[in-house]
Amino acid sequence: MEHLIGGLPPVTFMLAFGITLFAGLVKGAVGFAMPMIMISGLGSFLPGHEALAALILPTLLTNFAQAFRQGPRAAWESAVKFRLFLGVTVLFILISAQFVLMIPNAVMFVLLGVPIIAFAGVQLAGIPMIIPIHHRARAATLLGVVAGLYGGISGVWGPPLIVYLLSTGTEKREQLRVQGVVFLIGSMMLLVAHLRSGVLNATTLPLSALMVIPAALGMWLGFRLHDRLDPVRFRWWTLALLALAGVNLVRRGLLG
Repeated sequence: MEHLIGGLPPVTFMLAFGITLFAGLVKGAVGFAMPMIMISGLGSFLPGHEALAALILPTLLTNFAQAFRQGPRAAWESAVKFRLFLGVTVLFILISAQFVLMIPNAVMFVLLGVPIIAFAGVQLAGIPMIIPIHHRARAATLLGVVAGLYGGISGVWGPPLIVYLLSTGTEKREQLRVQGVVFLIGSMMLLVAHLRSGVLNATTLPLSALMVIPAALGMWLGFRLHDRLDPVRFRWWTLALLALAGVNLVRRGLLG
């Protein structure tokens, strides 16, 4: 009988390890994309609910490191500043997570992916899209609803937040910290929600715990890369990964 690691054969486990290491590297460098990389990578050889379960603990712990990299006070100030987006996202993660095992994702993925591709494409083409200050509360509410709905179902709630941060001209270091704060609270809600939904259970929890190791190593390497990126290059890489996230969402919607 083949020895299993975290419930997986050794070769499969090492593949999952490598995908999670890369996801941590990207997250440390630009602040997001770990769930996108893990759910798409792991989902290519694991059942969808198992891939979702595997990313929950790595996401939670790397978000903690990201949120508190400049200390608790800076993290708290970011939480207060973006409290509307945060509150709406958390609420809708809790609501949508209860339907994860019964809602078909195809149409929802396409509906989220297409506008994300359009936004990133326009920005990369050099056409600025800035949300006026008097419309920011409305934009935060709308994008928070979208982030929460998709976050509870797929574990991916980063793209709507990135759109909001880029559109409001948030500075590079604060952007990384805000993502960490929002993602941390969202991932805490995801943990609670999927303990209730049954996605995270005695069978899937060991794999999720083991994936913390490559995620943490990748995150450390990614932080080092982030510190060397100038603001223009950081924005370009963020938009490029955002476009990739949109393409991947559409691919998942059309091809499954």
